[in-house]
Amino acid sequence: MEIKSILRVAKAQLSESNISEVDAEHLLAHILGLTRMDLHNPVVLEATLLGFSDQNILEEQFFDLLDRRLNFEPLQYLTGTAPFRHLDIQVGPGVLVPRPESELLVEAVLQHIKNLPQPVSVVDLGAGSGALSLAIATEAPASRVIAVEKSPEALIWLKKNVSVIAENVRVVEGDVVDVLPGIKCDVVIANPPYIRQGQKLPRDVEAFEPHVALFGGPTGLEIPQLFINAAARLLKSQGVLVIEHGEDQVAEIAKLLDVDFSEVASHDDLVGRPRWSSAVRR
Repeated sequence: MEIKSILRVAKAQLSESNISEVDAEHLLAHILGLTRMDLHNPVVLEATLLGFSDQNILEEQFFDLLDRRLNFEPLQYLTGTAPFRHLDIQVGPGVLVPRPESELLVEAVLQHIKNLPQPVSVVDLGAGSGALSLAIATEAPASRVIAVEKSPEALIWLKKNVSVIAENVRVVEGDVVDVLPGIKCDVVIANPPYIRQGQKLPRDVEAFEPHVALFGGPTGLEIPQLFINAAARLLKSQGVLVIEHGEDQVAEIAKLLDVDFSEVASHDDLVGRPRWSSAVRR
């Protein structure tokens, strides 16, 4: 198995399709059970290859995955995991791939939790794979986290990740409109579908990721409105909501929040774009 030549061919094909050449290394590392950096360690790589009896099969598996990536299937679906903060989140068809843009939101929530009397109750609305819930549960272990999700397909991944990473996260199947009646919490985190219906998306997103987790209605604000209403119902007075949104939705989200919340503020993501807002329940 000529690793360098295989990677050279694969990277050329990816480049022709305007896909990151690094994906070839991620796919090969996944097939070999190594980290991407291990591919550049001759000792580790050679020892790994010697452990496989039929390297032709490995090559076939690699090029099968490469063909799927060239068809724009998300890299994370092909490897089965997506990195999020210090976690490896299992993902696949039916669940949104966690984005690094959400990591600063989690960091802000963790800092807020430190300033509250323990234990802090957190509800994650539309938890999807559980990336946000699990990051908070593992980095603030005294917190009590409830992950809410209504999609049966996403729930499979959510329950799988909870069982592996943090079994103390409570998973609740339900719609944000009426879920958790009578519950009051300190913090609500939400990543609702907020993309305007009909808006064009990258091919790997539009063709493979679940539209129910992406599109927020004709204007993109209809579903976020439901999430904000749910947060207003669930939060204690002075409880905090953090909610993700599009970079062009800051003013509209602020108007929705002004009804029941004060201290509304927008926050930038890792590349300086306004990506999420925080607000305090009156």
